[in-house]
Amino acid sequence: MSVLAPVLEPLTILIAEDSAADLLLLSTIIRRQGHQVLTASNGEEAVEVFTRERPQLVLMDALMPVMDGFEAVRRIKQLAGEALVPIIFLTSLRESEALAQCLDAGGDDFLPKPYNPLILAAKINAMDRLRRLQATVLQQRDLIARHHDYLLHEQRVAKAVFDKVAHSGCINAAPNIRYLQSPYALFNGDLLLAAYTPSGDMHVLLGDFTGHGLPAAVGAMPLAEVFYGMTAKGYGLTQILREMNAKLKRILPVDMFCCATLLCLSAQRRVVEVWNGGMPEGYVHEITTGKRTPLMSRHLPLGVLLAEAFDDRTEVWPMAVGDRVFLLSDGVLDTADANEQLFGAGRLRQVFAANREPDHLFEEIELALAAFRGEVRDDVSMVEITLQPGQSLRATGQLYADSGQSSPLDWSVSFEFRAETLKRYNPLPYLLQLLLEIHGLREQSGALYSVMAELYSNALEHGVLGLDSRLKRDAQGFAEYYRLRNDRLARLNSGYVRVHVQVVPTEVGGKMTLRIEDSGAGFDVEQVLARPLDIDRLSGRGLSLVRQLSSDVRWSDGGRSVCVEFSWEALA
Repeated sequence: MSVLAPVLEPLTILIAEDSAADLLLLSTIIRRQGHQVLTASNGEEAVEVFTRERPQLVLMDALMPVMDGFEAVRRIKQLAGEALVPIIFLTSLRESEALAQCLDAGGDDFLPKPYNPLILAAKINAMDRLRRLQATVLQQRDLIARHHDYLLHEQRVAKAVFDKVAHSGCINAAPNIRYLQSPYALFNGDLLLAAYTPSGDMHVLLGDFTGHGLPAAVGAMPLAEVFYGMTAKGYGLTQILREMNAKLKRILPVDMFCCATLLCLSAQRRVVEVWNGGMPEGYVHEITTGKRTPLMSRHLPLGVLLAEAFDDRTEVWPMAVGDRVFLLSDGVLDTADANEQLFGAGRLRQVFAANREPDHLFEEIELALAAFRGEVRDDVSMVEITLQPGQSLRATGQLYADSGQSSPLDWSVSFEFRAETLKRYNPLPYLLQLLLEIHGLREQSGALYSVMAELYSNALEHGVLGLDSRLKRDAQGFAEYYRLRNDRLARLNSGYVRVHVQVVPTEVGGKMTLRIEDSGAGFDVEQVLARPLDIDRLSGRGLSLVRQLSSDVRWSDGGRSVCVEFSWEALA
């Protein structure tokens, strides 16, 4: 006795057969198997029944009047759309070409006459499994699509916040910056930040986090927060670097870090200070000579080393007005053509060498990348910063709600910073925040910070460390000056810088006196002030700047003590 294959689940099955006997036989067999039966006597009727009842499986005779099975199958498949409605052709055909025609028309299988109930049940079960599989795939696809749309929405919201935080500086407003960023994903793992210090210097950071997309951008938020916050308060590169490294080391997983180049471009001092940790070498491009000084990576990336092992030493290079600094991420060099050849540093240097118009250099590099027709494998970032004449010094932008009545107007304070502090601590941001409690000084915060920075730097470098600025007469001497500065500061075990501040009210407003003393040997003030600036473009500008920005400036004690005054009028 034959045993029918077990039914997975009762189905609604349409039988299209023009032979009444065959139709009765098939209907009986299929009802015995537990399925519901719909019938049609030709192809046109089969299409009508399918449209109305939507059966889950169709048994279709190939040769029928009015409309044959081939045409009926094509229409039913079109009506079914993405859903799989299995169709088994019922046929007495035996030739291979005729059987292939059944499958080409859209049939999924065929059953030869006379009908074998066991084979029919097995084929129905097999087709039902395929139908269920197709339904599961479509369901999962739709679920994935909805989840994908949800993630994209979340990423767009996150990116809007990210862009406002990460790009809240002067990157889009500074006239001397040109940049290109091409994200490999919705989020850019490369980070480009720029902001002005209170003295008008420009800090720029180009960073490249491990990987790309959202995971690579996660670390950008805290990095941008440290960069903008500390730059606005007047901190130098070394303090900012240490804070960024410590923060990333604390919050990032062990397999993530940030390669970065951080620089300070000073139009007043005509220098660029650079720290490169793991980024491709950038360049200082001298316009008059065409010389390119490489800004090589000399450090590990941010977020790798613990605070005690982190190296914050920077390099300082002279610049003239019009000179440019060019930085790039490794996505530029790793761009590959169809033959897996990389764009590489050699092609980049060729573009530099062929350039005849410095103003067009950035565009020429872009064109060279486009002509290379490379495939982008990573985030691509390039930035060019031009040294332009110094910007007007403005207030740092802090907002105060009080009317000025609580401003301290009659007070004094003194500090002494000794060797161990001088090695590690920059007191200027703290002093600036203290002095900005005086309402009358807030509009002069830029000039105030510039003067404080110049006098403190002179006291530390020329006084305590005994460095001679005349070393900076050329680029070689300039590098030697800062090498000596780092060495002497590292070995410092004595000396001091004292800062005295006195604020007194006047009839029209107030006056602040700032006196800075150092433990150095002093210098011939009159001789230095009489030196023309054009003798040496790399040094000698600081004291002239101090005299220009202060109400009054006086030196005493053989140059070891300097006193400046700032005056202001009370607001009506």
